[in-house]
Amino acid sequence: MMIAQDLEQTKDISPDVTFPPSDLYSDEPPVETELHLRQIILLLQCLEWLWKDRNDFYAAGNLTIYYSPHQKKNENLRGPDFFVVLGTEKKTRKSWVVWEENGKYPNVIIEILSPSTANTDRVTKKELYQNTFRTPDYFWFDPYTLEFAGFYLTNGQYQPLEPNEKGYLWSEQLGLYLGVHEGLLRYFTPEGELVATPEETAERLAAKLRELNIDPDKI
Repeated sequence: MMIAQDLEQTKDISPDVTFPPSDLYSDEPPVETELHLRQIILLLQCLEWLWKDRNDFYAAGNLTIYYSPHQKKNENLRGPDFFVVLGTEKKTRKSWVVWEENGKYPNVIIEILSPSTANTDRVTKKELYQNTFRTPDYFWFDPYTLEFAGFYLTNGQYQPLEPNEKGYLWSEQLGLYLGVHEGLLRYFTPEGELVATPEETAERLAAKLRELNIDPDKI
């Protein structure tokens, strides 16, 4: 982002300049593969569509979380691939700045594994999310190997979530299951029904109309 680059250049030229907290832009690298991008978009799209009438949450992908004014830039500790914060205002943000958000950390974090990040996600980030963020629900998923695991915070420690008979893991924070469907991580209702995308919802409606001998293209 050009503005972020300009800020970095200005910092280099004038190291004593202190920018206001509102100028903390996200500092994430591009996602590693097209499949990673599709997965993040899918998680965001489905949740926002399901909760389209709600204004009390914030969901984002590949966005930096600034959790300490003194936090140091670490190439191995990038922001989560996807996270959800509950009980907050639904609006656009340049980054998630904890001290500007009433001290709120994510309620749910999902990391999309890759060969270069898997060890960090399984160990370093897991410890950060457990000990510093205190994020109640943490999941990781590998879209290539389909490795999928989830944890819930209890007594300050992450404990593995046990899958149901379909292999889905329950997120208490979201009130939804997460599970692998056609090679991608998807949400499922408490009854086990797939949470649809807007396009899938339209397709289902069109199919229902056709069952009633109504041509959806003529409505």
